[in-house]
Amino acid sequence: MPRILGVDIPGDKRVDIALRYIYGLGPVNSRDVLARANIDPALRAKNLSEAQLSQIVNAITEGKYMIEGDLRREIGMNLKRLQAIKSHRGVRHLRGLPVRGQRTQTNARTRKGPRRTVGVQRNPNAKAGSN
Repeated sequence: MPRILGVDIPGDKRVDIALRYIYGLGPVNSRDVLARANIDPALRAKNLSEAQLSQIVNAITEGKYMIEGDLRREIGMNLKRLQAIKSHRGVRHLRGLPVRGQRTQTNARTRKGPRRTVGVQRNPNAKAGSN
């Protein structure tokens, strides 16, 4: 299992697919990185030599792609900024509700979580009905 920039990529997959396991590299960026490094995308990741791995790392750093920790930090800071200025998007993120205008009366269970049934609280001191 090859390791690129601190991320283990699966060895049995093609290189262009395996590079997508690096957070921030998608289909287009992975093909672009391989083109910069002059590596065949059809090659399996386990068959990469050390020189080819270093070419890929070089292509990623020279391409100034924001990946892994830097990208996660940037996204987190953007969300914190939206929440600090109390924008509509920031408030929705804060409350765990859908952010992009989806309906919430039905659906939205992914963001809202499982249903919490609200029941009637019975008075324990109330008289039971006589039969």
